[in-house]
Amino acid sequence: MTAMGAARVATMQQRCAFVLLGSVQTTLIFTLAALAVPLPLIGRELDLVRADLILLSAAYGLTFAGLLLFGGRLADRYGGRRALIAGLALFAAASAAAPLAPSIGALLAARFAQGAGAALVAPAAMAVLRAVFPSPPAYGRAMITWGGLSVLGATAGNLLSGVISALLSWRWTFAVPLVVALAALALTPRVLPDTTPSRGKTLDLSGALLATAGITLASYGLVVTDSRPWSSARVLVPLLCGAALLAAFWYAERRARDPLLPPGFLLNRRRVLALTAIALSACGTAITFVVLSLQLQQARDWSQLRTSAAFIPFAGALIASGRAVGRLIGRYGARTVTAAGLGTAAAGLTLLALTGTDAHISYGYGLLPGLVLLPAGAAASFAGAAVLATDGVPQQQTGLAGGVLNTAMEFGPTVLFSILLTLGSDAWSLAATGAVLALAALLNHRTK
Repeated sequence: MTAMGAARVATMQQRCAFVLLGSVQTTLIFTLAALAVPLPLIGRELDLVRADLILLSAAYGLTFAGLLLFGGRLADRYGGRRALIAGLALFAAASAAAPLAPSIGALLAARFAQGAGAALVAPAAMAVLRAVFPSPPAYGRAMITWGGLSVLGATAGNLLSGVISALLSWRWTFAVPLVVALAALALTPRVLPDTTPSRGKTLDLSGALLATAGITLASYGLVVTDSRPWSSARVLVPLLCGAALLAAFWYAERRARDPLLPPGFLLNRRRVLALTAIALSACGTAITFVVLSLQLQQARDWSQLRTSAAFIPFAGALIASGRAVGRLIGRYGARTVTAAGLGTAAAGLTLLALTGTDAHISYGYGLLPGLVLLPAGAAASFAGAAVLATDGVPQQQTGLAGGVLNTAMEFGPTVLFSILLTLGSDAWSLAATGAVLALAALLNHRTK
């Protein structure tokens, strides 16, 4: 085979590997958003109260976010492909059990297990991605596309879940993650390269326990603020316990010989701002989906199918922006594109706050402009921030980087989302989110 032919084969193998890993990453976020639209249906079928629905909507994200750092360490310790296979097996088993759940208890257990599997899959996929694209320029180009996959998955989850639940049943929404996980399990040994484990690393089980318990408890405390006052024991106890455990985690990590999260990893100011941009962009899209889905179905009396169709322009703008952002980053740099994306998303949220929550204003005038600007900006900020957050990370810490990156993605919809929804009306929640994104755009623009 000629050198040119070998290069073409290598390029084709890289593309196949990226498609497989990208499909898995998109599906993980699809699964996070898949119950948002059919949640009222689930409540009626299983006779659930509001508190049950809140816990059900948050269950996947709680274990996903809580276990991500440990999942990243497992990927670095045992190799990305091995960790990916183990996580996919757990994710597939939970996705098969969820639609068969006869009660809220069984469904919650399946969603918690899905989140645990996803927490192992997400950082492992990034570790394998680094092995697929070993050169820094190629890896940087791959991360430009990778950064937009999460918001694409969230959009697909909201669109398809409404369609599937309207035409079939909400239980069929779990067919998507199940099919993708089974296909990935079958293709991984053939398509993805094996990765070298970091045998010198210990697992830091005490750090993993502190981080997981702290993140999960604090996130749960914030989630239940939607139905309980901040002074309630059900809010304060998990919040204070979670904060104490996270403080203990930070203290222990500074003294550990081989910490789960090296303190120096987050001392890079550009990385911190990039992770903040990811969290805020994820929060902006999540709060938009929830607020508008409820507003369209309750205030305008739209069906689930029509509500899902309302987000088609959102998906179109997201895809178009994702296709253009690579060239923009190559020309202007990741920092500039991240700041511009945050500013554009902030403008979209502001428009939605001003006109989108008024049931008397038409869809074309009140909702459409914001539903185009927000995804265009979010796709740009996700892509640019993903490049900045992983820039300069050594290969042996790729799983850690994947865990931190995905933790930021989960932090936004789970934690910031819960805080912003307590501000009052839907319009105020959207406006406050837009203001925070605008501030983040200014900070990213000024940071060298």
